[in-house]
Amino acid sequence: MKLAFLGAAHQVTGSCFLLEACGKKILIDCGMEQGPDIFDYQEIKIAAPEVDFVFLTHAHIDHSGMLPLLDKQGFKGEVVTTEATASLCSIMLRDSAFIQMHEAEWKNHRAERAGGGKIEPIYNVDDANSVISKFRGKHYGILYDITEGIKVRFSDAGHLLGSAIIELFVKEGEVEKKIVFSGDLGNIEQPLLNNPAVIEEADYVVIESTYGDRIHEKTIETIDDFARIINNTFLRGGKVIIPSFAVGRTQELLYFLRQIKQQKLVKQNPNFTVYVDSPLAIEATNIFKNVGKEYYDQEVKDLLAGGVNPISFQGLEVTVTSDESKAINESSESCVIISASGMCEAGRIRHHLKHNLWSEKNTILFVGYQVVGTLGFSILSGTRKVKLFQEVVNVNANIKKLHNTSAHADKDGLLRWISALKKKPEKVFVVHGEDRVCEMFAQTLRSELHLEAIAPYFGEEFDLEFGGVKVKNGTKRERLVPKSVLQRNRSISYTNLLAALSKLTELVQGCEGRANRDLEKFTKQMEEMTKRWD
Repeated sequence: MKLAFLGAAHQVTGSCFLLEACGKKILIDCGMEQGPDIFDYQEIKIAAPEVDFVFLTHAHIDHSGMLPLLDKQGFKGEVVTTEATASLCSIMLRDSAFIQMHEAEWKNHRAERAGGGKIEPIYNVDDANSVISKFRGKHYGILYDITEGIKVRFSDAGHLLGSAIIELFVKEGEVEKKIVFSGDLGNIEQPLLNNPAVIEEADYVVIESTYGDRIHEKTIETIDDFARIINNTFLRGGKVIIPSFAVGRTQELLYFLRQIKQQKLVKQNPNFTVYVDSPLAIEATNIFKNVGKEYYDQEVKDLLAGGVNPISFQGLEVTVTSDESKAINESSESCVIISASGMCEAGRIRHHLKHNLWSEKNTILFVGYQVVGTLGFSILSGTRKVKLFQEVVNVNANIKKLHNTSAHADKDGLLRWISALKKKPEKVFVVHGEDRVCEMFAQTLRSELHLEAIAPYFGEEFDLEFGGVKVKNGTKRERLVPKSVLQRNRSISYTNLLAALSKLTELVQGCEGRANRDLEKFTKQMEEMTKRWD
């Protein structure tokens, strides 16, 4: 009975863990590395035909995104997950395949002009469709017999529609162990979803630590803050542009907007139009509308019982075609536009930014975490100019952030969840966090809760039959930054340099009338700086 860590070890994305028990090999998650988590190898570190089952915590690509590659390489087993996760993966994995194919096509066009060789996409739509056919949807709270000696139960993790805490009951010979995988644990009191389920017993726990080093900021009510931002923007005659993740965050925003309209909190234009301009977000919203009630909190269940759709309202418009998307920017009406991607790295949101960033009437409202190096991070950090479609655009719009929208539990939430265990587990494995955060949260568990907690490295393997003793060492992976990322970072760095120049120009213009001695000193400092860089 062994557990190996093949992903999300001292890193946030790419979740993948291998359990060997009862003569079977089971992957818990099979995720893609994303954002800054690009390391020295991304291939799946197990022969795909040897994998008997995949137990999937939820649909986010950093947990599910390598499943089509696993299938492409010969996986013949089943993917066991909740029904809602299976439904979301049916659109998200196809969308991921389209992205892989599009990127490969774009790179091949460039390589052809330069005389280089062709590359293949990581996987294609056929691979995605093939693995989707292997999904087996389950309900929360039911103990399922999977194979001899192995049972599984999915409990609500409160992170995303269908997200699950996975409880594995393993009996091998005379040894019985319960292994709990937290998946991504949700923040409490989030719209639509239940709070994370309480787990009271476990021999081993694999727990995420995304926000294991911080407490979420407590601010004014999210709905009041949201309505105030919309109202102030409409008073200026502007638009509210929201870069949003297509699955999860967009549906939360629609839930808030329904309440804002119902309570008539936007006085300036209570009948304003909301555009959802993302084909993936539209498909995901339809899934949210049609799933069973077991995935929703009591407030949503009460709304549904009363015939109210919690994420729909008068004035909601969806735009599927590119022509419909372009028409939004051609209109001068004050409105709310929700578009992907959430970090402004791709998709239709970049067109909306190009058309709206330059005007001080508009507001760009961020509703999610922005990774360092992304366009979203640059804008939120105060840069004054950005480059979009080979054009430099001034950032004159109001830049705002909506608080209290994190889908992850913070440090207190994680501690509260694991403290519900009635007895100490034999070992706690801390994963799914930045390098230092994994170590910090493991130390917190040791010092505050007196648990035996460690943050395993990539490839590390533990024998669960004998107290979780390590039987194979792991390695600390080195980040690999591909050329395309380097080019993107150079572009962002140059944009930030232009922003610094803009601030310097404003500073110089504000010096008129100051003492000559101060002006001469400032001039000399600038001359010395230019000489150093000349």
